[in-house]
Amino acid sequence: MHNRFIVADWSAFASGLDSPEDWRAWARAPRLPEGDPMPALAEMPAMQRRRLERLGRMALQVAWRLQPEPEPEVPVVFSSRHGDITRTFQMLRDLARGEPLSPTQFGLSTHNAVIAQYSIARGLTGNYLATSAGRESPEAAVTEALGLLADGAGSVVVVHCDDRTPEDYAGYRDEPEAPFAWAWRLRQPGAGEPALCLSPAGEGRAVAGAGGLPHGLDVLRWFLSGDASLLAPASGRRWTRDG
Repeated sequence: MHNRFIVADWSAFASGLDSPEDWRAWARAPRLPEGDPMPALAEMPAMQRRRLERLGRMALQVAWRLQPEPEPEVPVVFSSRHGDITRTFQMLRDLARGEPLSPTQFGLSTHNAVIAQYSIARGLTGNYLATSAGRESPEAAVTEALGLLADGAGSVVVVHCDDRTPEDYAGYRDEPEAPFAWAWRLRQPGAGEPALCLSPAGEGRAVAGAGGLPHGLDVLRWFLSGDASLLAPASGRRWTRDG
């Protein structure tokens, strides 16, 4: 499996950051997005949209922008460190109060529920999967995508998103948090085409990320900024670009 790839297209969403121009300016002077954004996701039928919390709406909004027309056979990799933790935490509180769980809410709280809703709405027939690997969830998602490309997929859509954890988890936070989502369309590079690379630990040198951002958002900053490299915070894996 090759670890080089091209980001052929991308989309991102966070509070105050919506257009590509907004995001490129942000990458030059990064800051933690503030506020409580809720994307319209007007592309999705209202009955299905109402099932989604903010995390799901952000994820599906960036995916839809990347795929304005249905592409049923294009694989999709969904990635999130915490998943729909707001919904999950509310269910835990209900259990603690002795209240019964809603089967619908339970079904929508599973880690693959967001991408499953997207699959239903867009009529996906290809591979779709959900990953979570702590702070390095973007690395896990791209690794899965590289495997799908190696298996013959012409392109793969990667969606990474996260939201703030409930305040009850504040003592466990190990990085800044903000609601955000981004999507990349990955493909294999052609002969001699400059590409990005996700390398194992110990291969070459890399620069630590920008302070004040969750790693998942810092990966997007690195991609947009043109910086030569980025070091993954736990494994030591390296994001680099040719040239």
